[in-house]
Amino acid sequence: MNLHRPIRACALFTLLFLALAPGVAIAETPFLGRWAVTPAAGGAGWLEVRNAAGYLEGTLLWMGGSPEVQTRVYLDGETLHGLRIVEEDVRDAAGAVVRKQSRPVSFSATLNGDELHGLHMEPSADGTVVHKQEFTAKRIPDLPAAPDLTQYRFGDPIPLFNGHDLEGWVVSGGAYWGNLPGAAPEGAPTAGWIPVEENVANGWSAQDGVLVNNPADPALHYGNIQTRRDFEDFNLSLEVNVGKDGNSGVYLRGIYEVQVRDSYGMPLDKHNMGGIYGRIAPTEAAEKPAGEWQTLDIILVERHVTVMLNGKTIIANQPLMGCTGGALWSDESKPGPIYLQGDHTGVQYRNIVLRPITK
Repeated sequence: MNLHRPIRACALFTLLFLALAPGVAIAETPFLGRWAVTPAAGGAGWLEVRNAAGYLEGTLLWMGGSPEVQTRVYLDGETLHGLRIVEEDVRDAAGAVVRKQSRPVSFSATLNGDELHGLHMEPSADGTVVHKQEFTAKRIPDLPAAPDLTQYRFGDPIPLFNGHDLEGWVVSGGAYWGNLPGAAPEGAPTAGWIPVEENVANGWSAQDGVLVNNPADPALHYGNIQTRRDFEDFNLSLEVNVGKDGNSGVYLRGIYEVQVRDSYGMPLDKHNMGGIYGRIAPTEAAEKPAGEWQTLDIILVERHVTVMLNGKTIIANQPLMGCTGGALWSDESKPGPIYLQGDHTGVQYRNIVLRPITK
């Protein structure tokens, strides 16, 4: 009798169990999928948790910027954890880099019914405080198949800007990060994202048929501008003029940003003119040099987007996986306004026309 055979068999079974058990657990975890995140202080975020060949990986959008792949995603019992290591420069008073440092940004979440309840934590750059923000998240329904755009009807055109004044628009601040002019409202978090509606300056005006944003005072925080009316699916056309190194954005239903940026001559990137900010890169560079009028023609139908820039289709009926940074909210089922980003640099818009779409 070979006494080594059962030992070898047992060892093989143990190795197979160790190899397979994590994958089975991951495949069954209810955290998998895409989640619409709502921070307690307002704003919007997005989380995706994936099973990557037997281990967890994830991507988080925390209100501003782009979705960020997490350094590590893991489970501790019934709690999901995510960690991203941010590499950054430490500078002296003159702006010179004195050293490099790593900063951990993390979140944890538990499932309560069909909703996540979590905590996001980010230490300040100087390490003197940790910004903590509670959040909830709801599972995002699966995306439908790409719509057949020939089966949809375009309604009568609705001019959104009359060329004379800001009728139909409202200047808003939303929620922003950092130490902003003015005191935080009573009861608001003392650090991190705070409502600043009362602290924004208005740089928007109507001038000779053009909607102009002029953030002239660098000491002020300038507001965005949004339509008072909400919309669902639509075709939106407009002209935009962005200056040298300029930056703005057109938000569809207040959720998805079509980037407006001086990116002429740059390699293709999901942060370039006409891209869906941080999510979908243009398929070709169709932007004009800074200071020239450019046309955007955008179709939003059933969470799919088509973008034509200066007559060229640069995004063709592509799925939108979730909100973009700076969204008013994360619920993609809600109608919402058209909003134009005004808190970055000066920009001009004209001939803003929307046609509602029905099947």
